[in-house]
Amino acid sequence: MAATKEVLTDLSPVIKLYTDGTVDRLMSSPYVPPSPLPDDSATGVSTRDAVISPTVSARLHLPKLAAGQKLPILVYYHAGGFCIGSAFSLLDHRYMNTISAAAAALAVSVDYRLAPEHPLPAAYDDAWDALNWVCSHAVAVAGSGHPKSQNTDQWISDHGDFSRLFIAGDSAGGNIAHHMALRAGSDSLPGNVKIRGAILSHPYFLMNSESEENWKLRFLERMWRMVWPAAGGGIDSPMINPVADGAPDLSGLGCSRIQICVSEKDALRDGGITYAEKVKSSGWKGEIVTVQIDGEDHCFQLYDPHTDNACKLITKIASFISKLE
Repeated sequence: MAATKEVLTDLSPVIKLYTDGTVDRLMSSPYVPPSPLPDDSATGVSTRDAVISPTVSARLHLPKLAAGQKLPILVYYHAGGFCIGSAFSLLDHRYMNTISAAAAALAVSVDYRLAPEHPLPAAYDDAWDALNWVCSHAVAVAGSGHPKSQNTDQWISDHGDFSRLFIAGDSAGGNIAHHMALRAGSDSLPGNVKIRGAILSHPYFLMNSESEENWKLRFLERMWRMVWPAAGGGIDSPMINPVADGAPDLSGLGCSRIQICVSEKDALRDGGITYAEKVKSSGWKGEIVTVQIDGEDHCFQLYDPHTDNACKLITKIASFISKLE
């Protein structure tokens, strides 16, 4: 008779980690294949997958377009607390089809490595590699000056407008998008591509002053310790608290516009609002806007993008992408 496995970390109903290193992901969405032809009757979006590196892949979402049309590029990082979720899941596939159609944007949904098998900073590394891969298509001659440019995708080359590059993410993906914007402020991207805007939706930021009396935030603190047990400072790390002592100066964010999306009932709402206020007061020279949806909870729009409030949020995101400066 097999011995009962011993639980090391129980974060039910999301994930369990056992002492033998195995993992049960209790909350998941089924895999769906890409649709190279626009057979999504609701959106008309075509999808296909790309291998970026041995550790990173992505799903591309291409809306209907006119011949020769160039589209904004949206690099998207999915939600899931750094430990669940996938660009190839039903929830993310459906949501990104909806965003791609609404914004008339070519979306690149990144499938990064998950903790605890791949503790942070693996997801950040993968996210940066994916962003570099997308921007490598802007280099005039494939392979010139950038090692990843040999692995190109025709949709990006033919239809991507690199003067309109956006990054976005929900929850953990919003955290990732913030750190990609920070890094882009100090490290140049291939082709000297600049990030036009960053969309941080329900970002996974923890501010210590909020957590003592909120069980949801305490749960998210435990999750953070699991996904990056070696993080310096624990939950005081600037990677999870971008306004902590010693965090990088927010004035160095490498984008010209930011949209923060929060929901009234979300335990992370106040952190998102605090972040927006700190960016405004940092001396950063860009434009930042905050969108709040009343009566909703964390990342509600992922679960049903067709409700009235989900449509309202998606319209705000699409307008942010399509806005001409």
